[in-house]
Amino acid sequence: MARHILVIDDNEYLLYLLRSVLEGEHYQVSVVGRGAGAHERVQENPPDLIILDLKLGDASGLDILEALRSHEITATIPVLIYSAAILEAESVTKLIAGNPARYRSVSVLRKPFDVDVLLERVGRMVEAG
Repeated sequence: MARHILVIDDNEYLLYLLRSVLEGEHYQVSVVGRGAGAHERVQENPPDLIILDLKLGDASGLDILEALRSHEITATIPVLIYSAAILEAESVTKLIAGNPARYRSVSVLRKPFDVDVLLERVGRMVEAG
């Protein structure tokens, strides 16, 4: 059975790109184009991995991450955070380092990223998840 990946991003082009690339690697991919309601969707159908943009137009990716980590159903789902915002990515990296037990299955990838690097990280996280 294919592993399920949920991508949360408000950029339609990136959603299309990630869906195409990941489905090409035989993952089952769902997408959410806005932050509002994303946590509820994860609770309804927990994926094997979440790819989460930090900067969403209607919500903070960091707030979504905190909501995920605060609920039993979603607390251990691996999350790959990606962002072009250097300061935000650095703050998440520090957050992870400051509480490695809570964020052990969270990883940060900066945009722009190489597709091969993304696929390698996704594969590692899905297997470890």
